[in-house]
Amino acid sequence: MKPVAKIESLQNLRVKNAVRLNEARERSAQQRTLVEGYRPLLRAVENCYPLEEVYFCPSLFLGENETALLERAERAGAVLIELTEEPLRKMTTRNRPEGLLALAPIIRHPLESHCPEECGFYLIVERIERPGNLGTIFRSADAAGVTGVIICDPQTDAFNPEVIRASIGTVFTTPMFAARSVEALTWCRRHGLQTVAATPHTSFLYTDADLTPPLVIVVGAEKVGLSEVWLEQADVRVRIPMLGQADSLNVATATTILLYEVVRQRGMSGPSHS
Repeated sequence: MKPVAKIESLQNLRVKNAVRLNEARERSAQQRTLVEGYRPLLRAVENCYPLEEVYFCPSLFLGENETALLERAERAGAVLIELTEEPLRKMTTRNRPEGLLALAPIIRHPLESHCPEECGFYLIVERIERPGNLGTIFRSADAAGVTGVIICDPQTDAFNPEVIRASIGTVFTTPMFAARSVEALTWCRRHGLQTVAATPHTSFLYTDADLTPPLVIVVGAEKVGLSEVWLEQADVRVRIPMLGQADSLNVATATTILLYEVVRQRGMSGPSHS
């Protein structure tokens, strides 16, 4: 493991650039983002997501596996740069940084050119606002074996470092596509995918829907729900029963329930993690 430099100054240009990348405007301009923490970096490396530079501070490491991860990242083409604690703390928004931070390109896949799998199981998220919710949705999508996540008309950047952190790096494990809602609906119809829209404005329970054909689960923002595109044109509209005084669930929680109903109906299983 051979770091190309050791940074001690808060005025270093790399440090200043990383600080700027915490802002959406700068990420958009540079088409780069920050990946922070051991598990997100591990997921990126395991899934061959390119990391341009990896910054590390050994005195902030939380475990004993960081060096091996850095060596893997270096073999994959990342440039390693060591920092002292003060500049790394400036680069992060976390109260307790883990001593690992990477600079990575933003890679977006157009939906139009993607051909779905034979028994595809996709998730569309429309206008999700909170980074924590979007990150948690990616975790659930990964756990449920979703084929791909389609981001429609986003209100938050899927490459926001907070989304990546909340997803524990699963933004790198599940293929992600970007499209407008109208484009996504057209794509679903062209490829024969059943569209299942989640909304409280129906009497049809999600457990009564047949979720075994190739399909797309569609969820929207908590405040405004789904757009008329999905409410009027989805093949099936389903609701999750609410038996208490609350009239809705957190969108990440609702998404997880729906995804695992697909898992239940299809009899899907994965490896044991005992």
